[in-house]
Amino acid sequence: MSKLSHLDDKGQAHMVDVSGKEVTARSATARGCVVMLPQTVALLKAGTASKGDVLATARIAGIMAAKKTADLIPLCHPLMISKVSVEFTVGEDRVDVEATVKVEGKTGVEMEALTACTVACLTIYDMLKAVDRGMKITDVRLAMKTGGKSGEFRAD
Repeated sequence: MSKLSHLDDKGQAHMVDVSGKEVTARSATARGCVVMLPQTVALLKAGTASKGDVLATARIAGIMAAKKTADLIPLCHPLMISKVSVEFTVGEDRVDVEATVKVEGKTGVEMEALTACTVACLTIYDMLKAVDRGMKITDVRLAMKTGGKSGEFRAD
């Protein structure tokens, strides 16, 4: 196991110095799921949720969240993000969410992808909670990352 990069020699939290790293193309994809009643999915598909277009709102929320990640996670570097996409697959009793973030930079965008995915899931929950408080947000995880010193990672 390698040393935790956000701890200094005394075990204190610090922001990692990336000044010596090369600028490379980097990307990350995170996936998650909102499990709900089939009736809730039917409402979503019909576009009759009282708060409006659920997936369009969740997409915008995810994109905004990726851009604000450094404001939310204390030791995250602010990044000039090149691209954020948030996509949905609607199933019989679930909405699968996939967020991909790209950057040309000295540090990766895993946290931005995870934040985008999570906030998109939370927005779906928020917009549908009036009809289904039992929804579950599950399986949020890093699915893939490319670029940087550690290279490529694929989980699923």
